[in-house]
Amino acid sequence: MRTALLRGLPAALLTILSLTTATPAHAAESIPLAEAVASLPLATESRDGYTREAFKHWNSGDDPADGCTTRKEVLIHEAVEAPAVGPRCQLTGGTWWSYYDQTTVTSASGLDIDHMVPLAEAWDSGASTWTAQRREAYANDQGQEASLVAVTARSNRSKADQDPAQWMPPATEVHCRYAAEWTATKLRWNLTTDDTELAALNDLSADCPNQTVTYTPAT
Repeated sequence: MRTALLRGLPAALLTILSLTTATPAHAAESIPLAEAVASLPLATESRDGYTREAFKHWNSGDDPADGCTTRKEVLIHEAVEAPAVGPRCQLTGGTWWSYYDQTTVTSASGLDIDHMVPLAEAWDSGASTWTAQRREAYANDQGQEASLVAVTARSNRSKADQDPAQWMPPATEVHCRYAAEWTATKLRWNLTTDDTELAALNDLSADCPNQTVTYTPAT
């Protein structure tokens, strides 16, 4: 019966139906931090061939019509008090909360947009084999809030390209959140961990028994 009904539909509508039903969207997953860490693939990291220019950013963002780059869109989205948005997406005013160091920031120029898993670390962990288009998608990822975060330039530059075995936010009360968001980003993009990074994440998960990790696999 269903086949007969479909045969009676116009070809254009059948095309629309096939596009909307053939590839269902990935659903968000929420699991305990310890379980999430245990599901991270283990591999040896290599930075051979890495260049920051391999990850095109910042691009025209999620809404190319708004005149804002990904950086500006993240700043607008994460503002505690919204800035005024002028021509060419010039931002004035506004207030932000840098959770890494528990600092209030009142000027967009005082903020960096941190890649939760730094570009160099992503390269080490599997992005070296990606296409240029996928690396660009990673570098501008607004599909999961943990991927990009507005923080003080000071804290972001202190972190640089280090993983949780080498650097954690100066505010110790956010370490569970940070571990969860790091793990979520690696799971979202199917990135690997190395031995020292995995050991650090296991230690963090033991200290954060009530922390959950929520992520959506990237398409």
